Amino acid sequence: MTQERGGVIRVRPAAVADRAFLLAAIIELQEHERHLHDTRRPGTEIAVAQLALIEARAAGQGAILVAELEGAPVGFVAGWVEQEEVAAETAESNRFGLIADICVLEPHRCQRIAAPLLEAMEAHLAAAGVTWLRINVLAANAPARAAYARAGYVPYEILHEKRLRPPSLGAL
Repeated sequence: MTQERGGVIRVRPAAVADRAFLLAAIIELQEHERHLHDTRRPGTEIAVAQLALIEARAAGQGAILVAELEGAPVGFVAGWVEQEEVAAETAESNRFGLIADICVLEPHRCQRIAAPLLEAMEAHLAAAGVTWLRINVLAANAPARAAYARAGYVPYEILHEKRLRPPSLGAL
């Protein structure tokens, strides 16, 4: 438990009773990201599939953790162990903890709720034997990037993208 400005934050494993909260949080996260990048689909279209994916991936050495503020859920984090086979990477780097999703509900943002969620997931994944953690974030999500930097995360690889225009009919 952590004492913050708004009260006591408790991080616990997600339970079956949290499904409605998790679906609502996934929708909110997706809608937030839709404002940051035009490739994101509506939250209502992906929430059920996204929750099924994170539940399946977290079932092994991962977890879905819920943050409660004064007994009410206000955020969640999902993460698990990934194993890659990238020849350019060390074996230690090829096996890492991935924090796949983290969401603090909009009314509770900027209350330092992400920090205890990240700390709890870090402890969980460290117990699984990983020494590296990775987290994806949209480049335009400055508040999330700042929160991750405060928690000690630094950019590792940066993916650049470019939208191509379809060729004109005359060019074919």
